[in-house]
Amino acid sequence: MWNYNFYVYITTNPEMTVLYIGVTNDLSRRLFEHTENKGNPKTFAGKYYCYNLVYFEHFTHIVFAIEREKQLKKLRREKKDALIDSFNPNWRFLK
Repeated sequence: MWNYNFYVYITTNPEMTVLYIGVTNDLSRRLFEHTENKGNPKTFAGKYYCYNLVYFEHFTHIVFAIEREKQLKKLRREKKDALIDSFNPNWRFLK
């Protein structure tokens, strides 16, 4: 069986007031795309300047990554903040 790399990730804006949750198979490329889109009103991450990585999880199967992404999107903001705090207590931008 092939092993693949998939990531569920959370980015935030410079003020850390907005969170964006996504899934990708190339985290570096996706973060570059978010940075290139900053200020673009046609995308959520662009419109709200969510290009700073603060959290990610690695998966080897896309089904599990998508499932986790859906779980995270359903969480209240307080739970998302606690998850980020447990992984990255100072909310450092991980790029």
